[in-house]
Amino acid sequence: MRLFGLIGYPLEHSFSANYFRDKFQKERIRDCMYSNYPLRQIHDLPELLESIPGLCGLNVTIPYKKIVVNYLYERRMPPELDACNCIHIRDGKLTGFNTDWIAFRESLNPLLKPHHTSALVLGTGGSAEAIRYALGQLGISFSIVSRHNTKDSTYTYDELNKQIIQDHTIIINTTPLGMYPLVDACPQIPYEHLGSKHILYDLVYNPAKTLFLQKGKEYGAMTKNGEDMLVLQAEESWKIWKTEPDSYRV
Repeated sequence: MRLFGLIGYPLEHSFSANYFRDKFQKERIRDCMYSNYPLRQIHDLPELLESIPGLCGLNVTIPYKKIVVNYLYERRMPPELDACNCIHIRDGKLTGFNTDWIAFRESLNPLLKPHHTSALVLGTGGSAEAIRYALGQLGISFSIVSRHNTKDSTYTYDELNKQIIQDHTIIINTTPLGMYPLVDACPQIPYEHLGSKHILYDLVYNPAKTLFLQKGKEYGAMTKNGEDMLVLQAEESWKIWKTEPDSYRV
């Protein structure tokens, strides 16, 4: 039996286990199993690997996408990325990939119109890194918004105003704000300056219509949640796991 799974904490919101269970059943893949492995701290990863010798691959979710890089034997990610959401395991050695950026690019691209040339990326975590890279690949400039002034951010939420919102016609929430069960939360941006030229993209997928997306819809913006991105990144992960890492190509 080939074993796969998801690490992160918490994992009650997880999409992956149900997705792969259904996939294996539908495609009659009988020699594979996918499980959640909640880790309260990333330092528990070596113990997990030792206790489940049949592990062949892992997905990685918040809050470990960046720190898990320290546990990799090899990285197969663009050099601009320092976040990993997919691991191939062979002979106890971990090879890291990032399938998030591919999934985001492929899910956003069909929505783009000529005026979608600049984006606001809300958040600075591991997911945000993949989003920034994908935007660069699409030729879309971006600014980064965080709660506090940092070397990686362009604006704080308090600095956002009408001009900034109107200048950035794509706004992507990469934070967990609004994720079940805390569905009454959302990023604090001036929603009243949104309009029909805006795309609001939320990486959160549970609930399907977050408060962030509801507010965007109220002001005429096009909205999209993270479900398609999740499916696409899961399928990219499966491509990696069912082949040798050397043969995987974007």
